[in-house]
Amino acid sequence: MDYRALKELVRQGEGTHLEFKLKSNHPERIIREIVAFANTEGGKLLIGIGDDKSIQGLKHVDEDEYLLERAIERYCTPTIAYSMERVLLANEREVLVITVPESERKPHYVDDPLNDFRRAYIRVDDKAVQASKEVREIMKGETAERAVRFTYGDKEQTLMQHLDRNQSITVDLFANIANIPRKMASRTLVLLVLANVLEIHPNETVDQFTTRIE
Repeated sequence: MDYRALKELVRQGEGTHLEFKLKSNHPERIIREIVAFANTEGGKLLIGIGDDKSIQGLKHVDEDEYLLERAIERYCTPTIAYSMERVLLANEREVLVITVPESERKPHYVDDPLNDFRRAYIRVDDKAVQASKEVREIMKGETAERAVRFTYGDKEQTLMQHLDRNQSITVDLFANIANIPRKMASRTLVLLVLANVLEIHPNETVDQFTTRIE
């Protein structure tokens, strides 16, 4: 990538596939973004760019690159494919560009065994948010590519009747209106997403499920 292409990318601003970080002195935040990109639709992380789109670059890019490579290797589970490149600026600083494709081995986690810390993240708009249990199970099911079967019983009928009248439903609301345990509600909604009956809309507060529109 050359400087002109970098400027055009920065001009677009942060979004689902693009994240800016001014510095790399908080590698755990960068790892979270990389995992989120791998678990969603992929993206680019530009290090040396301010939230205000200022292109400031990194002074010690060799050190930054080395530390980030070590952190990605240590804390991403399973291993994530990515590439790094540098863009030289006029002031002899450099911007580090990390490109992460969408993974075929979802879900990926930020894994820190020493602190008993293991979390999956996904990209929602311009943020990396922690993936819910339902999102993680859907990713596992999509990766496995197994045929999904479900029976259409009373709880499914209650669900579809609700969605005929309302735009969306949550796991807790489904459990309440169908009078079933939350675990069963969760499993049912996950199966219906994998069967392409429903869609999930992840959110940093609570996921919403809607009828899939063809």
